[in-house]
Amino acid sequence: MGDRKFFVGGNWKMNGVKTDIDGIVQFMNAGPLSENTEVVVSPPAIYLDYARQKLDSKIGVAAQNCYKAEKGAFTGDISPKMILDCGCKWVILGHSERRNVFGENDQLIGEKTKHALESGLKVIACIGEKLEEREAGQTMDVVCRQTKALLDNIADDKWGNVVLAYEPVWAIGTGKTATPEQAQEVHDELRKWLSGNKSADVAKNVRIIYGGSVNAANCKDLAGKPDIDGFLVGGASLKPDFVKIVNAKE
Repeated sequence: MGDRKFFVGGNWKMNGVKTDIDGIVQFMNAGPLSENTEVVVSPPAIYLDYARQKLDSKIGVAAQNCYKAEKGAFTGDISPKMILDCGCKWVILGHSERRNVFGENDQLIGEKTKHALESGLKVIACIGEKLEEREAGQTMDVVCRQTKALLDNIADDKWGNVVLAYEPVWAIGTGKTATPEQAQEVHDELRKWLSGNKSADVAKNVRIIYGGSVNAANCKDLAGKPDIDGFLVGGASLKPDFVKIVNAKE
């Protein structure tokens, strides 16, 4: 893993009102959270400011999505500038639910990534294959295609502000988890692909995290793999056990 700091993100998705968030804030602030792990949580957009004000400053806050423009006639969307104005420094882009429920394609996700980075946000960029693609042996074709769209939009000096999240779609919210060996294999292959298609430096230093039904029971085995640099956690990030996941490397 070298100098890649372990990273754990909590994607709250469309869950929680203020009373729920207060409960999450309570167990997150109480921790203890490993100093060796960077922690970022992602509330619904309407609560970005609320969560940022209540969470300990050492815990980062991310938006779950944003658009590719600073402002304009884009009803229902938010811009990187708005996210930054709430004191938040991260955004999740390309999550499988944005791709497969809301129809966002590789090009749009690449363009949004470019604008977010240029605006000063850090990006958790999600990639991953569907079950039928894995069963057809297309996992790396899909993951590399999605990553190529990101590569084309990330300037050389912005890679330090990017975390790649490999999330096999078939493992998100299903209770199914890629085995540590399956996840490690994809992370390793992706790092090799980055070395050949971008640079050895980027391949060595970019953090590639795993998402897909990560929980307190399986996090340590996953964290033990050399190319798994952390997690993007969904439902489990709403519960106190999320602290155990944050501390998986301890």
